[in-house]
Amino acid sequence: MTILSRFVKDESGATAIEYGLIAALIALAIVTGATLLGTEIGALFTRIANKLKLQAV
Repeated sequence: MTILSRFVKDESGATAIEYGLIAALIALAIVTGATLLGTEIGALFTRIANKLKLQAV
């Protein structure tokens, strides 16, 4: 069996690549969710601060 044919049939690195792609997709989902959630929380705190300022006047 030649080196090239063994290389083509070898699938040991494929699993590592698949796990890497899954981890990258999960990380992307977490970053996207955290960004959206952070924006919403910032807007909520701004609304609360504005209401407190109006009550103080």
